[in-house]
Amino acid sequence: MPTSLVALLVLLRSLIRSRVDLQLENLALRHQVGLLQRSLKKRRKITAMDRLFWASMSRIWRDWRSALVIVKPQTVVSWHRMGFRLFWTWKVQSDYCGLPAQPISSQRL
Repeated sequence: MPTSLVALLVLLRSLIRSRVDLQLENLALRHQVGLLQRSLKKRRKITAMDRLFWASMSRIWRDWRSALVIVKPQTVVSWHRMGFRLFWTWKVQSDYCGLPAQPISSQRL
């Protein structure tokens, strides 16, 4: 396809898409560029905040897979599942169970 035809199709697509979708795609692409700049001279290091970002993007944006270049979409889904498992593991293992203990009074009513 000629380059001008591709550019025209991209322009028409961007006119049809909603503004929120464009802003979310822009945010996703900027995040990936920032990640690449952060790890320019060394191996890419994806932090917990990066994982949280993509897990939340997958929840709020329907077309998040199209903008994802750095990792596979299946990886993001597994991060989301891992976070869910960690939350419920923490919730079950916490010390707080039910109502707080009531002090025993020496007087009976």
